[in-house]
Amino acid sequence: MKNQSSVTEFILVGLSSLPEHQMFLFVLFTFSYMAALAGNLLIVLTITTSTSLHTPMYFLLINLSLINLLSISVSIPKMLHNLLEHKKTIAFLGCIAQIYLFTWTLGSEALVLAAMAFDRYAAVCHPLHYTIIMRREVCIGLISGIWIAGAINSAVNTGFVLQLSFSCSNVVNHFFCELPPMLKLSCSDASLNETLAFLADTVFGMGSCVVTLTSYYFILRTILKIHSTEGKKKAFSTCSSHLIVVILYYSTAIYTYIHPSSAYSPDRDKVITVLYSVITPTLNPIIYSLRNKEVKKALRKLIRRLWLYQRE
Repeated sequence: MKNQSSVTEFILVGLSSLPEHQMFLFVLFTFSYMAALAGNLLIVLTITTSTSLHTPMYFLLINLSLINLLSISVSIPKMLHNLLEHKKTIAFLGCIAQIYLFTWTLGSEALVLAAMAFDRYAAVCHPLHYTIIMRREVCIGLISGIWIAGAINSAVNTGFVLQLSFSCSNVVNHFFCELPPMLKLSCSDASLNETLAFLADTVFGMGSCVVTLTSYYFILRTILKIHSTEGKKKAFSTCSSHLIVVILYYSTAIYTYIHPSSAYSPDRDKVITVLYSVITPTLNPIIYSLRNKEVKKALRKLIRRLWLYQRE
């Protein structure tokens, strides 16, 4: 905690320092934040209130939505506040809290996406044993392990950030406190921190990606063996939504954390961060609801129930 004596707050540059861009960015990100909150809350409410969706796949989807709600709430509210303020600051402890919470959600989301891929593998490749493979105890143990692993990884990385010195500068060229720009800002030797971040990305990011790709290899192989066109379409439709989310998330998040600090480009990396920290949580509910008949049906029932309740 030695940093607190030299640095009490950080200045967040944001996405743009031009005054004429501030109101546009405020409106854009306010809309994105409200859409992400509404969409992910609707997914959670729809699944919890519909008994037909009480299956392992939707249990994992609830946890993905909870992670999305937490991750976007870590970065966007403070960013919106700063867009309306002349002095765009964040307290030292507030910055550390952002690093911890966002790193936690980032690692947990990668593991949840891998678990969802394995769930689809079990459903498509081993349908007769699916209820045994993905039984209740396994699902609860899996999700508990994911949240705990994400929390431990984040605690380790954040703990080592506290050992760094930021006395040279307190200007963070980012729109919130994230691990890569904070390591770049430090006056201390951050090689150990970079190694830890690389290892975490390898285990959480690349490891999850390997599990996902392997699962989809066997899924595709099984689908190609199905003779009927209708059967192939039905099997692939259960995986297509998840595949879209996986491609969008892994391609951006892994890149940000795995490239060396020497290749760090603030403007480019800020845009990439927006993709996995704002766009992905906003699009996930849309992708899963619009491409899933069961979710759409349950969502219509929920909306009708809420409408009738309001009329009473």
